[in-house]
Amino acid sequence: MTTVPRVEVHPDSATLATSVAGELLTRLADAQAAGGVPQIALTGGTIAEDIHRELARLSPASEVDWSQVVVWWGDERFVAPDSPDRNAGQARAAFLDAVGADPARVHEMPSTADADDVDAGAAAYAETLRAHGSGDFDVVMLGIGPDGHIASLFPGFPQLDVTDQIAVGVTGSPKPPPERISLTFPALNRARSVWFLVSGDGKAGAVAQALGGADLHDIPAAGVTGHDETIWFLDRAAASRL
Repeated sequence: MTTVPRVEVHPDSATLATSVAGELLTRLADAQAAGGVPQIALTGGTIAEDIHRELARLSPASEVDWSQVVVWWGDERFVAPDSPDRNAGQARAAFLDAVGADPARVHEMPSTADADDVDAGAAAYAETLRAHGSGDFDVVMLGIGPDGHIASLFPGFPQLDVTDQIAVGVTGSPKPPPERISLTFPALNRARSVWFLVSGDGKAGAVAQALGGADLHDIPAAGVTGHDETIWFLDRAAASRL
């Protein structure tokens, strides 16, 4: 099913971060009130870090029990476990540790200490998702690059055409570090709600192309939609070419 995307434009990146954090906490609280254990996929990047800090600030006043939230990642840099480049490390430092997330429910992608190479790491993460995933994510959060990439799915790369795997290894990434693990389109599209989080005029062109129906091989962001909804959370700069 293809959902018509909703576009929310916020005055600036700070307002965007606060709005997204508040919306996520509301969704998680509602899911838990209904007896669910929500599963979310996080992203990395500057705007994600801002959102994570807002989650840490706003969570104490919310009704969310973070020990009952299952956390995944859409992609990860294949580096040492203590590398500052790791999305998981940034999320832990910014909010996961502070809000009391259950380590058993926080599923990091493998580091160089966990797998011999990116392909082995991708296969291991796929097995973890099969074992502990619910089948669908409640919310998948994605940043977008100026080239239109999402997760670590880059324009023109062969991973865009992988349809029979949950996760794939990526080498030669145009954005450092060069080795990464990423969920595939089929995995990312198993989401009730997909949220694109975008700030800055440098990404305005990619946003416009994605929303304009570009081919996913040119603008990978065009290849992900939620079953129930797809929301583009933009600041004014990112929305400037719509």
